[in-house]
Amino acid sequence: MSSAAEAIRMAPERNPDPLEHVDYRLAETPEEKDRIYRLRYRAYLREGAILPSESQRVTDRYDDAPNAWTFGIYIHGELYSSIRVSVLTSEWRGSPSSEMFGDILHPELDRGRVIIDPTRFVADPDKAKTFPELPYITVRLGWIACGHFNADIGLANVRPEHRAFYRKVFLQEPLGEPRLFPGLLKPVGLMAADYPAIREKVFQRFPFMRSSAFERRALFQRSGERHSSSDAIDTSFSRASIVPRS
Repeated sequence: MSSAAEAIRMAPERNPDPLEHVDYRLAETPEEKDRIYRLRYRAYLREGAILPSESQRVTDRYDDAPNAWTFGIYIHGELYSSIRVSVLTSEWRGSPSSEMFGDILHPELDRGRVIIDPTRFVADPDKAKTFPELPYITVRLGWIACGHFNADIGLANVRPEHRAFYRKVFLQEPLGEPRLFPGLLKPVGLMAADYPAIREKVFQRFPFMRSSAFERRALFQRSGERHSSSDAIDTSFSRASIVPRS
């Protein structure tokens, strides 16, 4: 669910290498996760998507799901944004979009489709103004996941005013009318695209969306897997019947 309201409306400036100072970090420690939960709270509260809370954090049961990866996007070492990527299969169906739009997504999962569901896209309300490419750099993680996990469908769970951005970047089209997710005050709608069909078109328009096999493995390999065999990520998620792309 998108929460980068101001940033997402910005058009990226011409930058030959928008990834030059970007560091993608998988949040695994309690401290890393807490920093992101607090960023979510600040971003959602600023745009009126949630009510104030004493905890000043936003989290849900999907944050620690085995089919979910939460990333922080750091620029010059500072946390600028975050996104969570869930991988949906017939065995692993848990994610915000599958909860909200089960009538649309579960039939696809029953057919054996692999679906990438990026949610909880948030950007620091102040820092986002200084980095126009931030929305593109952040949602790139969902695109990388589509390639790594051999996805059939890439999703976006966004508010109606953000549809134009996802249609422009990922050629996605609306699938369902906006619905409310528990804890949010504003409804979000589902958008989707056939990843294999539009992959090359996206690469042609946004070359920085490409990724190497090394980058894909490094991003989606959890810390415990990095100390085992080089193909640990294959076995770690074999429970979900997913074969990452080499």
